[in-house]
Amino acid sequence: MVGFTGVLAHQGGWDEMLLIGLPIALFVVLLRIANARAAKLEDEAPEAPVEPDR
Repeated sequence: MVGFTGVLAHQGGWDEMLLIGLPIALFVVLLRIANARAAKLEDEAPEAPVEPDR
């Protein structure tokens, strides 16, 4: 396992891209899920009855 650290540290930057890219991708996925849920709840919400003008 000692040699793996040296390999991971010198791979031309792909590991640094993962360290930055994965959290951003996770945030984007979670945000899309939350937006989809919010839109679904908004569509299912009953509309308030409109009272006629007198």
